[in-house]
Amino acid sequence: MQIERTDIGDIMSQAVVHGDMIYLSGQVSSNSDDVAGQTRDILDKIDTLLSRFGVQKTRILSATIYLADISTFSEMNEVWKKWVPVGATPARTTVEAKLAMPEFLVEITVVACR
Repeated sequence: MQIERTDIGDIMSQAVVHGDMIYLSGQVSSNSDDVAGQTRDILDKIDTLLSRFGVQKTRILSATIYLADISTFSEMNEVWKKWVPVGATPARTTVEAKLAMPEFLVEITVVACR
């Protein structure tokens, strides 16, 4: 089976497709100073990346959410609940982690299928 990579960089690709599986790299945003704003921006990025493959968010199988501060869980979750399709919620894990840059408050990675 062929492997397709998009937005290939020196250390990672934004997406890798193998068969019907789509793996997105961790998406981050520094366009906002708060968790809600960053979460909205990241979810928009995920929608855009998935649309390149003709896939909607209902096809997301799993999501991992990294928060720089777990006390912001409810703030992130408010945005997530408005975005995630009712009846098509993916398996999800949320953890607190030190992110790559101090301005990143949220990072989200997903796996989807066609």
